[in-house]
Amino acid sequence: MKVRKAVIPAAGIGSRMLPATKSVPKEMLPLVDRPVIQYIVEEAVASGIEDILIITNRGKGAMEDHFDFCPEIEARLEADRKYSLLESVRSSSNLANIYFLRQKETRGLGHAIGRARTFVGDEPFAVLLGDDVMMSKVPVTKQLIDAAEKYGAAAVGTQPVSDELIVKYSSLKMEAMENNIFRVTDMVEKPKFEDRFSNYPILGRYVLTPDVFDIIDRTPPGAGGEIQLTDALKELCRISPMVAVEFEGVRYDTGNLKGFLEATIDFALQNEEAGGWLREYIKKKALSL
Repeated sequence: MKVRKAVIPAAGIGSRMLPATKSVPKEMLPLVDRPVIQYIVEEAVASGIEDILIITNRGKGAMEDHFDFCPEIEARLEADRKYSLLESVRSSSNLANIYFLRQKETRGLGHAIGRARTFVGDEPFAVLLGDDVMMSKVPVTKQLIDAAEKYGAAAVGTQPVSDELIVKYSSLKMEAMENNIFRVTDMVEKPKFEDRFSNYPILGRYVLTPDVFDIIDRTPPGAGGEIQLTDALKELCRISPMVAVEFEGVRYDTGNLKGFLEATIDFALQNEEAGGWLREYIKKKALSL
């Protein structure tokens, strides 16, 4: 079970980040020195992914431009002998084989993943949500791929969340296997608190088998009137093996302002150029409050 392909759903309108996302795709908002989408693509590549399909929508052309060559800028940087900056600009164009496909209709995450059937073919594939940025020593997608390949199963990423948050996510029914690996036997999307299976939701990362496409095709609209990926996975985990990986790392939901600011601060503190300055600046500001 070799995972070579990844799908990144990035077709949302970014309503939680308006008005910043009125004309700029939320995935292109700058997170320190790179747009959000580049962190997600880099995680996929660092996990061994070779081919990436990004599901987009109208008004998202900036993402395609970002992963393309830009001869005008590159020529100017080369003429000015700014070779380090030139390399950083070119690097996004050489990360992987990156393809784009429009969802056309905003009908939910399940529908978006269903659009990837031709790209995926009969191979297992990773899914990385376009809002979720991870900070970890071992890429979170790699952690899932390792578990999926070891057990010959689909895999989902998870960490425990609060009672307040679980009703906004999915809830997994799980049985312990080893260390941070669990067998998934059922799940529910956005449950009432009393109907939850656990406080473990799916958080932004998946490794799925191509069997999921036939299930998506027959999945009716669920929560919010959309085709929910969780509803399809609920059936998938009943007919084939699925594991949940309580991954090592920190997840940032950059699709909302608080999560975006948390990610900005934490990634900036890790930045070689700005980290030291920012640390001192935060200390100074904290003393003045």
